[in-house]
Amino acid sequence: MTEQDILGRIKELVDHEHDLRSRASRGELDPDVERRRLAEVEVMLDQCWDLLRQRRASIDRDASPDEARPRPPGQVEGYLQ
Repeated sequence: MTEQDILGRIKELVDHEHDLRSRASRGELDPDVERRRLAEVEVMLDQCWDLLRQRRASIDRDASPDEARPRPPGQVEGYLQ
């Protein structure tokens, strides 16, 4: 997966998140479904951003960015902001 692939996936997920929020505000989604889907999208976004950071850090240390791998949700979600 290239950096452009990751950025494209991030855009898709952000668009999906906006669509969910928009549909929810119009009453088209059950609140429980909305919360669950939004939580899933947020985790996937965090994983994508983490993978992108890993790739860029690899480049900074003259390593191959292709060695970067998605981390499990529990690890990515456990980071302190």
